[in-house]
Amino acid sequence: MAFAFDTLGYSKRLRDAGVASDQAEAHAEAARDFIMTELVTKSDLYAVKSELDLRLLATRNDLQATIDKMALQLTVRLGGIVVASVGLAVALVGFLFRLR
Repeated sequence: MAFAFDTLGYSKRLRDAGVASDQAEAHAEAARDFIMTELVTKSDLYAVKSELDLRLLATRNDLQATIDKMALQLTVRLGGIVVASVGLAVALVGFLFRLR
């Protein structure tokens, strides 16, 4: 975004403060060419904030999906362990009753 920079007013203020006219003009042009191009506006900041908000939301959604998937996997594994344990216990009890 282009900024309006009053190089004439800037150099006039420098001249009024005792800076030589050619130096004041050179300083004003340098400020316009080098400093003003590096400034950001509120709209620039809002645009970056909006982009970061979207990325954060996407990351949060990805993380939640991963957590949900892992929770389901753990539940299935734990269920498998419980079923196997109960089956083993029933088989062991049946085997012990046959030995009598």
